[in-house]
Amino acid sequence: MQAITRNEEQAGLLWGLVGVVAFSLTLPFTRLAVEHLEPSFVALGRALVAAACGGLYLWSSKARWPSAAEFRRLGLVALGVVLGFPFLTTYAMHNLPAAHGAVVTGLLPLATAVAGVVLAKEHPKLLFWLFAALGGSLVVVFALLQGGGRPQAADFLLIGAIIAASVGYAEGAKLSRNLGGLAVISWALVLATPVFVGPMLWIVAHHFPSAPASAWAGFLYISLVSQFWGFMAWYRGLALGGIARVGQTQLLQPFLSLLGAALLLGERLDAATLFFAVAIFAVVALGRRVPVQR
Repeated sequence: MQAITRNEEQAGLLWGLVGVVAFSLTLPFTRLAVEHLEPSFVALGRALVAAACGGLYLWSSKARWPSAAEFRRLGLVALGVVLGFPFLTTYAMHNLPAAHGAVVTGLLPLATAVAGVVLAKEHPKLLFWLFAALGGSLVVVFALLQGGGRPQAADFLLIGAIIAASVGYAEGAKLSRNLGGLAVISWALVLATPVFVGPMLWIVAHHFPSAPASAWAGFLYISLVSQFWGFMAWYRGLALGGIARVGQTQLLQPFLSLLGAALLLGERLDAATLFFAVAIFAVVALGRRVPVQR
């Protein structure tokens, strides 16, 4: 097993934070889009727009074809972050406030760490797991205090989204060490395109979307940033710094999402949110000091 060097850790954390900032506005912008657009159109359309960008990138960069084994793993990436997470969160945001989704998906770092252990054979120390559990517990306590911890039907969609994303993150991070982060998400999007084309054509033919500019702005953000460019930074960070370690930067994502929900949607942001943001930031800072081998 090879320990992650300090330079890899620093670079990985920096790229990971760029990805987290990009992903943090996904739920607010999804909520903005589904207020006026059909959830099916949003979920399918974001993938097709991103797939067009991915195909253009693969063609212009003359990216190498993945091996048969890499294609199989790209299938898991596509199931996790092209199909699973976008569809489940889109339908959840049709029924829940973005702030509610933000605190529930705050459990994603723990799920990503578990996926890193199972799929990427990483070996965090016990102290790492204690910090990760503490961070996850803070997120749960925050959700309960804010009233977002009461289970609703859409909460199960969010839990499914967390599981799907964690698998897609772990597999994508492994592949990006050889293919590159942008190539990984591009291939995953292209592979999933045949699944989307038929249903999307039917939706457009029978229910041509009409919405204000704000909804289209949300749609474009989740298509270009959340589904494409954000993954370039995120996968590169996970590959450099390790899935378990860099994945913990996502503990900050719920609070960035809450800030986005407050600014974009007018949802409530109070002193308790700021307190928990500081507490979780401290846990992330401590957790990143624990050695992780892979």
